This record gives sequence, structure tokens and C-alpha cells, in this order.
Amino acid sequence: MWKTIPLLAALLAVAACASPQAATPAATQTSSLQRNAESLQAKLRRTPDDAAAWAQLGATHVELARVTFDPQHHSRAEKALTESLRLKPDGNGEAFIGRGALANAKHDFAAARDWGQRAVSALPDSAQAQGVLVDALTQLGDDAGASVALQRMLDLRPGVASFTRAAYHFELHGRLDDARDALNRALESASSAEEAEFCRFHLDELKGRTNEEALEVYRGLVAKAPSPEYLVKYGKALDKAGRPQDARAQYDLALQQLRALGGDDLTAALITADHGDPAEALRYAEREWAKRQSVFTADAMAWALHVNKRSAEALPYSDKAIALGWRDAEVLRHREAILGSLR
Repeated sequence: MWKTIPLLAALLAVAACASPQAATPAATQTSSLQRNAESLQAKLRRTPDDAAAWAQLGATHVELARVTFDPQHHSRAEKALTESLRLKPDGNGEAFIGRGALANAKHDFAAARDWGQRAVSALPDSAQAQGVLVDALTQLGDDAGASVALQRMLDLRPGVASFTRAAYHFELHGRLDDARDALNRALESASSAEEAEFCRFHLDELKGRTNEEALEVYRGLVAKAPSPEYLVKYGKALDKAGRPQDARAQYDLALQQLRALGGDDLTAALITADHGDPAEALRYAEREWAKRQSVFTADAMAWALHVNKRSAEALPYSDKAIALGWRDAEVLRHREAILGSLR
């Protein structure tokens, strides 16, 4: 069993993603989810008043959107979850969890927090409900709230989903040894090859890769699952390899994906700050900051202000970005440039 994390209120989770995305073979994962969706649809043709099945179908479409990057699954999830709530508006914890997961996926973190709180009220012993809260509160910058929800999730179900969130939480606080320990515990808890691969991938991410390794890993990932996250990381590896045109193609594709999926102005701000119009980058960052004041948005605001030659205004945001102990290499690069311009 995972021991209680001491003073979790002094700590901070994927996907950010918001929980971390699984690095599993996209075709295998998609096929399994599609079969599940088809099975649920067949069941609902027979029993259309099954609120739980509608909620499960909605959750399945949220997952399909995550692995396929097809925004149509978000609208399908919305319809299924709305129908579940029409049939059972009160105490429908499964639908509340689904709506919270959908809101997190669409980066509407305030709504995700509200749905998560409703889910916890309906299902106080649900680790999934706590997970929705952990993801939303982390992204909203509510460190204390995220800490409480994470500890409750770990107490309820110490498995892959909770340990990987704990690892991310520790990483954001600069506690890398604890983050590695949490990921190793997640690996020990894996019940499938896909879950084990997920854990090994994030262990490798935490340990760091050579640029040659990064090129190979992200080339393969974007071929299977061209998420904005992987496209940006592949672009950075290409930049380091002296292939700026190939890198720019990845950044452009990432922006296309972000616009199709909607909601993620933070990643768009960071891409545009380095590879686009500085004024547009600041507009993206300001829109995101208006919605959530997390360490992530603080870094985006700092960098967007810096590239607009407003480094004195950028510094307080940079201070906030590292206030919890987060020492991401890109965040530190941004901070060094901001400090250097003020000397």
C-alpha cells in the first residue's frame, strides 16, 4: 500500500494533462474503445432508458477523443452524458464523472471542478471522482485542494491512475526522487501491457532522454498518435538536431490540432511565442490566465510578456511558475532569458 504522503498540502497532476496521456499503441487502444462504444450502443438500442449505460458511453467517447484527437467524440460524449442526466438528473455520479472528464479534456477546468465536486458528493468513495478533481484543481492552481483530492484518491485506490497523478504532483514540487518512486509503484500496480508501457514511458520522460532518443521516440509517437504534446516535443527535438523547417511543420500541425480540439490556449501561447507572432502569443496567454492561475499559465504569461519585450512585467509571473518547486527545463530556460534581459 502507498503510505500517506506527508504534508500533501505542501505539494501539487496530467495531462496533463490534464492527467498524463498514455503512450500505448493508438490502434490497439482505439480498437478496444470503439468495441466498447459499439457494445454500449447495442445495449442502449435494447434498453434506451439505461442512464448508467449512457454515462459509460459518454466516458468512452471522452477517451476516444483523447486517443484519436477527433473532436467529434467530444460532441458524442456530450450528447450521451446529457441523455444520462436527463434520465437521472440527481445523484448520477457516473454522469457527473463523465462530464467532469469531458470538461477537463476541453480545458474548461472551472466546470470540471464543479462536476468533480458533484461527483464526489454522489460517490464519496470513488477514486475516479477524486481524479477529476485532482486534474481540475491542479490546472486551476488550487494546490491545497489538489493535494487533498490526490491523497483521498491514493487512499481509495492506490493504483496506476493515482500513482501517476502523484508522480506529476511531486514533479511540480521539484521532488523528483518521490516522483520516480510513485511511477515505480505505478509500474508495479500495472495490470496490463499497455499500463506498464504507459508507466515506463513516463519514467523515461522523468529521467530525460538524449536528443537522438527523443527524435526516435517522438517520431514514432506522432506517427501513431499526433497529439499536440507529442508534436511539440518532436518539433523541439528536430530544432535541436538542426532541422528548423521540419520542426516548424510539427509546430504548425500542433496548432491545427489545438484549434480543432479547442480550449488549449496555453500550448498555443508557448508555440506562438517561439515560432509566431508575439502579440498573438500574449493574447493566447492572457485568455488562459483569465481562466486559471496555475504554474503552467504563469510560465506562459511570463514568456509571452518577455517575447513582447516586457520582461519587467514577466518576472512576477516567472516567480509564480517556480513557486512550488517546479524545475522544468523549458521553464528554467524562460526564466534565465527573462532575468538576463533585466541585468
